[in-house]
Amino acid sequence: MAHGRLITIEGLDGAGKSTLALGLNAALGERGVRVGLLREPGGVELSERIRTLVMDPALNVDARAEALLYAAARAQLVRERLQPMLQAGVTVLLDRFVDSSLAYQGAGRELGIQEIRAVNRFATGALEPDRTLLLRIDPAAGRARQHARAGEPDRLERESEAFFARIAAAYDELAAAEPARVRVLDATLQPARVLADALGAIEDLL
Repeated sequence: MAHGRLITIEGLDGAGKSTLALGLNAALGERGVRVGLLREPGGVELSERIRTLVMDPALNVDARAEALLYAAARAQLVRERLQPMLQAGVTVLLDRFVDSSLAYQGAGRELGIQEIRAVNRFATGALEPDRTLLLRIDPAAGRARQHARAGEPDRLERESEAFFARIAAAYDELAAAEPARVRVLDATLQPARVLADALGAIEDLL
């Protein structure tokens, strides 16, 4: 049986990752592709519990502890769901993966990209995506979309403009360093156009 493909979706909060993930899931399913949709942090019970912790605005979470919590959630997801799905030949769409930690904790929290990469290499068993779709959006536009949503902002969404500017710059640097893996999409376009661009960016994998 052919090994499945891992396609990750990255970007700032408000870029439209969840919308794109759902659209790709439906579009690939219609093509007859065996596809599964997962999110981070989450996807399995332990990781969902960690998600509740890291998103809680009432908690004071140290930056290093935050990075390790994300890595722990990721390790459990890889072991319990992700690897078995890939081994079964499923194309997995994953809403966030290691690049999120590199950008948010490595750059945003200023813990260092290489330090966070090492922690996550251990957590994932060095699992790499076959393709990463990076939804690029200006941090201010992403924040505006967030504010338009219902509900209170979570712990990360309350961070400063400078925090999100560092994340956006880090994502651009990651994309420039690995152009074969990371394909940049304009997140300001209409969702249907973003979906079409995303399908074009993964066509060679299908």
